[in-house]
Order: sequence, then structure tokens, then C-alpha cells
Amino acid sequence: MAEKPTTIDGKRLQSELLDWYDENKRDLPWRIDKDPYKIWVSEIMLQQTRVETVIPYYERFIRALPSVSDLAAVDDDALLKLWEGLGYYRRATNLKKAAAIIVGQYGGCMPQEPSHLVQLPGIGPYTAGAIASIAFGQRVPASDGNVFRILARLTACEESIDRQPVKNDLTASLEGWIPSDRPGDFNEALMDLGATICLPGGAPLCERCPWSADCLARIRGLEKQLPVRDTKKERRIEKKTVMLLVSKGRVALQKRPGGGLLEHLWEFPGADGWLAPSDFANLLEDLTISASSIAPLGAARHVFTHVEWHMKGYRVDVLSAKNPDRWTWVARDELLSTYPVPTAYRYYLDELLQEF
Repeated sequence: MAEKPTTIDGKRLQSELLDWYDENKRDLPWRIDKDPYKIWVSEIMLQQTRVETVIPYYERFIRALPSVSDLAAVDDDALLKLWEGLGYYRRATNLKKAAAIIVGQYGGCMPQEPSHLVQLPGIGPYTAGAIASIAFGQRVPASDGNVFRILARLTACEESIDRQPVKNDLTASLEGWIPSDRPGDFNEALMDLGATICLPGGAPLCERCPWSADCLARIRGLEKQLPVRDTKKERRIEKKTVMLLVSKGRVALQKRPGGGLLEHLWEFPGADGWLAPSDFANLLEDLTISASSIAPLGAARHVFTHVEWHMKGYRVDVLSAKNPDRWTWVARDELLSTYPVPTAYRYYLDELLQEF
């Protein structure tokens, strides 16, 4: 387990980190006040997404849905359109599910206890700790990957921080250092330290770190080797053929089913595997589509957490289709304003919009 730096003075750790934070904290829109709704939305958006990417999405989201009740009542497509391009769309659907519970069971007020917060869809221990400490001043940790990286270096932990017993041990070390008067600031200071100083990829800026004098990894020359992580499995490759079916100024879309990748989002029709031009022509015949022209659109690639899509596309100018109602035919303005299309199809969407 993590080696606990017993010589470290917890009070000194608090003051050093908070003094650094008071001088260097990032100016972020969700830090303007302690509104638990805004803190919750920001923390969900920040999961696996960079701050610079999140900021404009957050600002647009809060303008459109300024309260928990607004979020609970929003139309699914409108919600996903607000989220379009941010990725990991289940975060958005879980936000709405949790908002409905907050409205129905808590009178529209965010619960304060971490034990209640973790019962809400999409909220795990880290997010619950962040909301409880930042919004409600509770003395609880908010430990995510950035914080575990800091603690692994501080304590010279040479075991994988991806393993739950190690996470538990590091969190136990952290709990004793959280101040009772500024727990939220302490947790946010750790977030900023991990984002700007104790960087991943073997590149910490130790000379600028308020904890450099106490960091066992720096003292032992291990700061570039730590933290240890488990070896990631290689992503599965899935080949896909994408069809841009265009007819009378509209393009065909279909809604993805629930319960899987990109659930409830809208996509271009397609087929599994890469289809050669002759095979693609056979597919159109099977779909009873008559085309005036078929043009290849080139290849695109999109990386998800555990899978990669390798895509090839075709644009089809449709003369007639026997069963056109199998798809939803969407005009350009609707494509831009109403129907949420995932970033995975961005290359083909851009190709379409150039002349659509």
C-alpha cells in the first residue's frame, strides 16, 4: 500500500496548499458562487474532458437549463443537442435522470450528504465528495485520477493507482489533511495542482509545487516514474460504412437505440464493415434505393474509450426509395439546431454541410 509520510505535518500541508491556491487558483465560471447545481453540472462535464473544452459547453448549458427543475423537464433531443460534441453522452442522460429524482424526492434541492449523492445516477464517490465539500462545506475527500497521481507522488506509492485497495489507502492518507474550515477550497486546490503542476506523463513541475519539500517521489528521484498505472487493454477496432443519403435538400438520419454506445443520438445510416463500391451498390438495391449518383467520401476514424471506429463513407443522391419512412429526413437548419449527431460523424457532417 501507499507509504504514509509520517513526518509530514498535516497543518503545514493545508496552509502551504491553500496559500498556493489563493494566489494561483484558476478563474472558472462554476467557481463564481457555491451553487450546488452548477458545481454538479461542471463536475459531470469535467469527467474525462479538459477544462478548456468544458467552459463554453457549461456556459451554454446553464443559460439553457438554469435550474434542476429545468434539467428534469428538458426534451431528450434538446438535452443531447446541448451536449453535442462533448462526448460520453450517458453523462447527460444520467444528469436528467438524477434531476428528476432530486425534484421528486428532495423538492428540487441537491442532497448534502455524500451517502445520498452517490445514490443518484452518474454520481460516484469523487463527484459526491466534490459537491459535498465545495457546495456544502463538508470535510470529505474528492479523489479522482489527478488527486491519486498527486498522492502517489507525495507518498512515493509504487503500486498501481488503478487498484481499489491502493485508492482506499491514498484516500485515507488524504482524509487527515483536509481542513475543517475550507474543505472545498482544499479539494479544488488539489484539482488545480493536478491540472497545472503535478502533471501526468512523467512531467511534473516540481519547482513550482507548494508540496515539493515534502514530496517523497521528488526526494527519491521518482517523480517521473510515478504514478504506476495498470497496462491498458488495446481498443477493439470496428469497421463501418457510413451513408449520406440526400434527397430534395434533406439527409437521412436514424436514432440509435438505448442501452449502448451513443444511445438515443442521431446518426447517418450505414453498415458494419467496409463495403466495396459493388457491395455498396448491392446494399442500396437491398434497401430499394434508386440513386442518381454515388460518390465516395473518404475515410474517418473516431476513438472511444474501449473501441475505435474506422469508417468509410459514401454520399448518395437519392432518386427514390421504396421505404423512405425507415429514416427521418432532416433539412440543414434542423441538422444544425435540433438533431444531436455525435462527434464520431463530424468528418462526414462537415463534408455534407459544405454543399448541403
